[in-house]
Amino acid sequence: MKVERLEVSAYKIPTDRPEADGTINWDSTTMVVVEAFAGGCRGLGMSYASKSAAVLVEEKLADQVAGKPVDDVRASWQAMVDSVRNIGRPGIAATAISAVDIALWDLKARLHDLPLFRLLGPRRDFVPIYGSGGFTTYSEQELIDQLGAWVGQGIMRVKMKIGKGWGACASEDLARMKAVRKELGPGPELFVDANGAYTPKQALKVAEQAAESGVTYFEEPVSSDHLDQLALIRRQAPMDIAAGEYGYDPWYYRDMLDAEAVDIVQADVTRCLGITGWLQATDVAYSHAIPFSAHCAPSATAHAACAVPQISHLEYFWDHVRIDHMLFDGAPSPIDGCLWPDPSRPGMGIEFKRADAEQYRVY
Repeated sequence: MKVERLEVSAYKIPTDRPEADGTINWDSTTMVVVEAFAGGCRGLGMSYASKSAAVLVEEKLADQVAGKPVDDVRASWQAMVDSVRNIGRPGIAATAISAVDIALWDLKARLHDLPLFRLLGPRRDFVPIYGSGGFTTYSEQELIDQLGAWVGQGIMRVKMKIGKGWGACASEDLARMKAVRKELGPGPELFVDANGAYTPKQALKVAEQAAESGVTYFEEPVSSDHLDQLALIRRQAPMDIAAGEYGYDPWYYRDMLDAEAVDIVQADVTRCLGITGWLQATDVAYSHAIPFSAHCAPSATAHAACAVPQISHLEYFWDHVRIDHMLFDGAPSPIDGCLWPDPSRPGMGIEFKRADAEQYRVY
């Protein structure tokens, strides 16, 4: 059986309130949706990206996969990767390939009447998560309320944004960490994410003081574009250093890990050339004996996360969680701090609520 065609659309969904991290602010999230068709089935894929990715799917990638065997997802992946050589693979092209690749895996699993994690070969039935949000635009009370609600649901790892104003408000960042720790108590793990906002010296000072609030995980204290600086922080900071969400192919992680830049490597299935590229990234981490964490997009990631050699956790990111439950029937909800893919539903187990999404359509 062969892939018949792709259809693509894009949606711009407003946030529920203004959001920011250490380096940018935003008031909406754009989602590109790809549907792959064969044998009376429809496979679903998505990427949180620019609507430009939708144009690329339609104009460049659709012809690369149409007519290829449904079961040969990796061959379709290779054709897409090869096709974008001259327009630049990292960035927009990688997110477009990711959406198509996810749709092709979902289609294959549906045609075999299997949940995707069973098709991939499961190593576990669930994946631990951490609640992620805590934006720098939130008031201290909003921050505490959001993180506290996750802990109340049994999610015992939570992450907040720091580095406000490109690191200009470090004392405020530290005060907010202390307030969260005081409210949550000693039990839950507290993670922080600066999105590359600090200088190396700032990051080291913040790390030392953040440890006093029991912070165990510091994401992108400095930009992951500068692996030497990240490695410096890793060697001296008292908590685990994480990065990798901006890796657009599995080879990026080879360089990051060869540089000994992180204690925990992250990859995003909607950026890292889809499930195919993401699985390769997990193997790179495994070969270096470095823990792996899945970045965002929980509904698109949960099944694949059950099939990798090892995984520490999956980021249960507020913007994506909200969109998942607004626009996808069957989006997984946490049970005991984990996501459990539904073994009774084929593919990723989710269905796109097209009528509900139409009001947000931009492509």
